[in-house]
Formats: sequence, C-alpha cells, structure tokens
Amino acid sequence: MEVSSGASPRMSLGQLQKEASEETHLQNFEFESSYYNDRHIHQFHSTSALEILRETVRILRCNSWSFMTIIALLICPVSAILLSNVLVDQSIVKRLSIRLLLVAKSTGLPLRPFINQSCHRFAEMAFSSAMCFPLFITLSLLSRAAVVYSVDCTYSKKDVDGSKFLVITRKIWRRVVSTYLWSCMVIVGCLTLFCVLLLAVCSTFSVIGFWPELNLYAAIVVGLAFSVVFANAIIICNIAVVISVLEDVSGPQALLRSSVLIRGQTQVGLLIFLGSTIGMAFIEGLFEHRVKTLSYGDGSSRIWEGPLLVVMYSFVVLIDMMMSAVFYYSCRSYSMEALDGECQSILETVTVSTESMGTP
Repeated sequence: MEVSSGASPRMSLGQLQKEASEETHLQNFEFESSYYNDRHIHQFHSTSALEILRETVRILRCNSWSFMTIIALLICPVSAILLSNVLVDQSIVKRLSIRLLLVAKSTGLPLRPFINQSCHRFAEMAFSSAMCFPLFITLSLLSRAAVVYSVDCTYSKKDVDGSKFLVITRKIWRRVVSTYLWSCMVIVGCLTLFCVLLLAVCSTFSVIGFWPELNLYAAIVVGLAFSVVFANAIIICNIAVVISVLEDVSGPQALLRSSVLIRGQTQVGLLIFLGSTIGMAFIEGLFEHRVKTLSYGDGSSRIWEGPLLVVMYSFVVLIDMMMSAVFYYSCRSYSMEALDGECQSILETVTVSTESMGTP
C-alpha cells in the first residue's frame, strides 16, 4: 500500500509533465505557424496557378524525403484501393445505375449512351465514396494534415519532426475531423441540389412538350453550370481543411473563413482544381483500360503497370494537397495586401505575444 501510494504521485506528475509538453508543442506550432506565415506572406504572392505550381515544386524539392514518406505510408494505400475498386460491389452499382436510368427516363431524357455512362459513373462514384469513407476520414485526412504541416515547416525553415507532428495531430485532430465532416455535408448537399434541379428542369421541359433532344441539351447546360458551383465548393472545402490545421477554427467557421479568404482568387482556384481533376481522371482512365480491362496481350504488363499508375495517381494527389496549402498562403497574402491595416495589427499581435513569452 505504501509503495502504490508513493508511486501514484510520481505517475500523476509524469502524466502532467507529458500533457504540459504536448500542450507546449501545440502552442509553439501555432505560434511559429502564425509568425512565419505572416513573414512569408510578403515573400510569396501569386496571381496564377502556374506560379503556385512552381512554388509547390520548390517546396517538394526542399522536403522531398518527408513528402515521399507521406506518399508511401498514407496516400498510396488509399490510391490503390480507389483505383482497383476492391471495395465496390458491381452488382449493387448495376442496380443503382438501373434505378437512375429509370428516373432519367421518367423525366423525358433520351436514353443515349452518354446518359447510360453518366448514370453508371455516378452510381459507382457514390457507392465507392460510401465504402471508402473510413479511409478518407483516417488515412486520407491524416495525409492532408501531414502535407500541410510539412509545407508549414518548409516556410518556417524548420525540420519536419514526425514525433512532433503526432503530438500536434492529437490536439488538432478533433477540429480537423469536424471540418472534414462539414465539408462532406456541403458536397453531398450540392450533389443533392443538382439532382433535384436537374429533375425539375427536365420534368418541366417534358411536360411542356419539348423534343427529347432539347431536353438533353437543357440537362447539359444545367450540368455545366453546376460543375462551376461544385468546383467552387470543393475549393472552399479543401482550403477549410488547411485552415483547420493551421488556425484555431473548425467546422462552419473554417468554411466561412475559407469562402472569405478565396475572394478575388477564385479563378486561380478553379484552374488548380481543373488541372488536378484532369490529371486524376487521365490516370484513372489508364488504370481502367490497361489494368482492369484486358484489351491487349496476355496481361503480363499488369505486374508493373498497376503499381506504376498507383504511384502516379498518388503523386498527383500529393501535388493537389500541396497546391491547396500553397493556395492558402497566396489567398492570405492577397487579403492582407487588400487590408494593410489588418496585416499590421496581426504583426503587432505577434510582437506582443513574443514579448509576453519572453517575460518570466
């Protein structure tokens, strides 16, 4: 009894010291992030997607080993599962696509090959996203946080420390997950709104008595208009996750701050999203025709083509994550140039914080 009573205060003291050390790591990360980000804002300001890509390549060259580790441990497993569709039951996808075709037929849309392929692709994407959601909210989200942390370390001229990142992740994980869940709800809401609007427009055209071809053209116009809105929603959600890692905001506040931050830089964000989407879609098409579908030879090339395409897809995903983090700094620089007084107050706040930390 005496031994346990004597060990208990030591254990509690050690636990308190450990928690205090973790809290210190988090406070230092947030302070260094704010301080060095504000300093770097005046060094990097981009008005084009090409300049952001060049900055991304520069950061990748500075910390290549850390980013390659993120690819190998976190991004590649998710990419392999996504490309192979190992979790997707094609029979369920087929039933979903048939239901979507019946709904499209009821609205007066002609069942062209384009409509058939779109329904099948939408059903496969929806089911794959639902089945892979546990991977998205764990490995994929952790990889995004690791990329943001590595970019921040590059700007602050600090070494990437894995143990420090794990300590920081334990503290910020709740707000990052909260922001990601709100982002998912925003994306699902946009898709639901698109489906309702598309059905309403097509049904109206069908009731009025327009030709089926005109009904199809109306659906294409609605789809093109929605693609712009959807791309903006994706950009806002990606920047919101970056904000939740670097700033002490989460959930709706992070989404609101993201929408305010990208004002004036929407075109750059759309170009970044377009480039990443085209790159991912191209590799997905290659994987579909060169690995999953045996359309040539005896299939022996799958042994090396499959892993190669997975690595290529993972690299595109990494570049997309890095460009989102760099785009955050660019947007913050743009907003601070527009509000020079606010920038000055932030620097004064950092100076005051530095002086207060230096006083005993």
